[in-house]
Amino acid sequence: MIAFVRGEVTDVGLSSAVVEVGGVGLEVMCTPGTLATLRTGRSATLPTSMVVREDSLTLFGFLDDDEKQSFELVQTASGVGPKLAQAMLAVLSPDDLRTAVAAEDVKTLTRVPGIGQKGAQRIILELRDRIGAPTGVRPTGAPASQADWRGQVQEGLVGLGWSAKEADKAVDAVADQAGHQPDVGALLRAALRTLSKA
Repeated sequence: MIAFVRGEVTDVGLSSAVVEVGGVGLEVMCTPGTLATLRTGRSATLPTSMVVREDSLTLFGFLDDDEKQSFELVQTASGVGPKLAQAMLAVLSPDDLRTAVAAEDVKTLTRVPGIGQKGAQRIILELRDRIGAPTGVRPTGAPASQADWRGQVQEGLVGLGWSAKEADKAVDAVADQAGHQPDVGALLRAALRTLSKA
C-alpha cells in the first residue's frame, strides 16, 4: 500500500489534488481543509490511505497521520465507507470526532451529510471503546487569500453534497468570520454548521 506521497502539486481541484511523484501524477482525494493547504507548483507531503475496490484504486490524502488514522478507524464502523469517512473529516477534526463519540453526541455527528440519527448512534456504539481520548491538537490550514477562500469553501460544500445555492448562502453567512487571513478549514466547518441549522 502507499503510505504517503511526496512531490510537486500540479493541480488542485474541487475534491482532489494531483501530486507528481517520480514523473507520475497521482490523484489524491482530499478534504477541502487539506486542499486549502496545497499550492500548485509547491512541494507537498501527504499521508495517504489506499482504498482498493473491484473496479478502482483510490488514494485518499490527509493533513497528518492523526487524520489518516481517524479516516481508517471510522470505516471499521458498519455503514461507513471511504466517502462518508472523508465527509466526517471535512466537517469534524479528529479531536472533534473523538469528543463527539466519547460524549455520545449524536447531534454533532448528524451534522455530517449522510449520517442520520441511527447511523450516528451505531458509529458511537461501535467506535467508543476504540477511538481514544481527544489529544488537544488542532490542525491549522494555511491561510487563504480573501479572493480564493469563498470559492474553496463553496466547492467543498458542493463536493459534500449540498446544492450550489445552499453553498452560496452558507458562504455568505460565514463571510464576516473570514478576517484578513482566512482559514478555509475553519470557515468550511462554520458553513457546515449554518447548513445543519437550516
